[in-house]
Amino acid sequence: LLVIVANERGAEAAVQQPHVDQLGYPFSISPTFQQRNTNTDIAGSWERTQRIADIAARNGKELVLYISMAFGNPYGDPRNKDIAIEWAERFVKELDVRTIALADTVGVARPEDIEYLLSALIPAFGAHLHVAPDNWIAKSDAAWNAGCRRFDGALRGYGGCPMAEDELVGNLATELFVQRLTEQGIHTGLDLQRLERSVAEAAIVFP
Repeated sequence: LLVIVANERGAEAAVQQPHVDQLGYPFSISPTFQQRNTNTDIAGSWERTQRIADIAARNGKELVLYISMAFGNPYGDPRNKDIAIEWAERFVKELDVRTIALADTVGVARPEDIEYLLSALIPAFGAHLHVAPDNWIAKSDAAWNAGCRRFDGALRGYGGCPMAEDELVGNLATELFVQRLTEQGIHTGLDLQRLERSVAEAAIVFP
């Protein structure tokens, strides 16, 4: 299980949960969004990342770094693959981070953007896609076709980003994505019966 945290307090709470294996931290390459999302600038976020990495290491958890706003932002902040690569290299070299995911934070990525950026960065990267009912197939297919093999998902697509300002935009639904892979003959390694039961239980927890 992975828990996304926005600060050290969240990290300290998450590591107390024995079933949590990974801590995720959203590091935005959009200065505006970093301030709005975690109440700090990029320099402050880098310092926070270092402290969360230490918390994770001391408690035997893996740190997953999300490059937030990787595919664009609505604020006019600079964005290109070189910025993503620069930060990724720093995460790996200075913090020994082994898992990095590109996040389509507000759901603005086009399939061609996803394929272009992931093609340049695979195999080190995964994808954290925020999608709508009419584009999740195109977006996930683009990432898969670019070589991505690590995807974040949420049961029934629960969650997302409130700043997307679109109530239809949520996380990639695990059950739909797994079903699509299964129909294509791709083995996911998941117990499909247990997944089905989990989806049914999720419908009760967050209808």
